[in-house]
Amino acid sequence: MSDIRDRAVQIYDAFTHEHRNRRTLLRQMAVLAGSVAAAETLIAGIAASPAAAAMIDPTDPRLVTRKDVYNIGPGRNMTGYFAAPRDAKGAGSVVVVHENRGLTPHIEDVARRVALAGYFAVAPDFLSDQGGTPADENAARDLIGKANYDAVIANAIGTIARLKTREHGNGKAGIIGFCWGGALVDRVAITAGDALSAGVSYYGLAPAPEEAVKVQAPLLLHYAGKDTRVAATGVPWTEALKAAGKQVTAYTYEGVDHAFNNDTSKERYNEAAAKLAWDRTVAFFHSHLDG
Repeated sequence: MSDIRDRAVQIYDAFTHEHRNRRTLLRQMAVLAGSVAAAETLIAGIAASPAAAAMIDPTDPRLVTRKDVYNIGPGRNMTGYFAAPRDAKGAGSVVVVHENRGLTPHIEDVARRVALAGYFAVAPDFLSDQGGTPADENAARDLIGKANYDAVIANAIGTIARLKTREHGNGKAGIIGFCWGGALVDRVAITAGDALSAGVSYYGLAPAPEEAVKVQAPLLLHYAGKDTRVAATGVPWTEALKAAGKQVTAYTYEGVDHAFNNDTSKERYNEAAAKLAWDRTVAFFHSHLDG
């Protein structure tokens, strides 16, 4: 069963990251599982569930939250989900970057976790320029694939610039991202220079190693041991950052899958690895965003 599960995760990853169609996914899963019904059960366990309960209640009295439109320059507006401690005076800021499904309730929940760690968090909808994140996650992935990546990076950097000048903030802004968002973190670090105070990437495909010399912000990189697709890029990226004298710490969590932090995916989520990675993330942000 373990072999079947691992192969099922690989097939689903190919579907989500290589833009294969659902008919192909279902056919391959049915061959693996023995029937269409069993295939659907496998897919449901691996896919993120929009109905999964949040870790942090959206109405948590310790937080102030809202979803709103914000401006990052002339004619440049973004929709974002904001979460902050009730007294965010003097707090650093963190941009929370979604996966390739867009701004989902899960990512809003992650923003609330960041806020409870003591930061002013904003989770931008990087599909804002395309009408916003649709309810259908397959449609969201299609839109992500068509997005102007240079514009996405510019929007992320524009958000960081706005956060650094936030009233009552401390002038520091970090970024954290997952999967597609993890890849974006690295690319923002390449482009943002010293405007970025710290970056945390969870299992994001890494840039070309020769780009490492451009990074100025300290980086924390989390990788999944069974995620060979991303690891093939993450290892040379980490080595190049170290060779260039950059502040980088990378961890590989053995025996866990890509997206191990996503608690809305029953088959992928690994509670122990997710907790350890989160504790390391919070400590990293405290080192670089506080004060």
